[in-house]
Amino acid sequence: MSTSTTKASPIRRLLLVGRAVIAFAILAAIVGQLITSVTFWTARGDASIALDLANFFSFFTIESNVLAMVVLAVLVAAQLGRPRIGRRFDVLLLCAATYMVVTGIVYNTLLRGIELPQGATLGWSNEVLHLIAPLWMLIDWLLSSGKRDLRFGDIGIVAVFPVVWLAYTLLRGPFTLDQASGRDWWYPYPFLDPATHANGYAGVAMMGAIVAATVLLAASGMIAISRAQRRRATEAAPVGA
Repeated sequence: MSTSTTKASPIRRLLLVGRAVIAFAILAAIVGQLITSVTFWTARGDASIALDLANFFSFFTIESNVLAMVVLAVLVAAQLGRPRIGRRFDVLLLCAATYMVVTGIVYNTLLRGIELPQGATLGWSNEVLHLIAPLWMLIDWLLSSGKRDLRFGDIGIVAVFPVVWLAYTLLRGPFTLDQASGRDWWYPYPFLDPATHANGYAGVAMMGAIVAATVLLAASGMIAISRAQRRRATEAAPVGA
C-alpha cells in the first residue's frame, strides 16, 4: 500500500501544479488577447466596441477555455480539500476536456495561419488557448480520468453546448456587422461563413457535420479511456478493499 501511495504522490503533485498553472495561463491569455484586441479596435476607429466585445466572447475557443479554466480551478480546490465533487462535475469536466481537445484539433488543422476576426492576434495567447491548454486537458484526462463516473449516454450532454453555439452563430451571423470590412455579416470562423464556400450553406453544413463528428468521436474516446482506467483500477484493487 505504501508503494502505491508513493507512486501516486508525484502524479497528484503534477496534476495540482499543472492545473493551477494552466488555469492561470488561460486567464492571462484571455485577458491579454482582450486588451490587445480592444486597443486594436479603438485604434481602428470601430463605432461599437460593445459589438466587438460580443463578437470576441462568441468564439468557441474563448468559451471552451473559460469553461476549462473554471473546472481546473475547481479541481485544484478539490485537491486542497475544499469542495466535494460528484458525477455532475465529472460530466462537466468531460464537456470541458472534449471542447478543448476539439478546439485544438480544429484550430491546428483548419485555422492555423489564418488571422481570425478578433483584432491583432497576441502570439503567446494564441498558443496557450489553441495548443498548450488543449494539450494539458488531454494529458490531465489520460492521468486522472479513471476517477470519473461516466457513461456513454453522457455524449448527449456533451453535444448540447456545441449545437446551441452553432445555432447561435448561424442565426446571429447574417445580422452582425463586421466592423473590420464593413460587411453586413460576421462569423467567428471562416468555415462557418457561407460566402467562403462555393455551394454556400451546403458547404457550411458539411463543415458543421465534420466538426460535430469530431466532437462526438472525441467525447466517445475520452469516455472509453475513463471507463477502461476505472475498470483496471477496480480489477487491481485487493479483494475486500
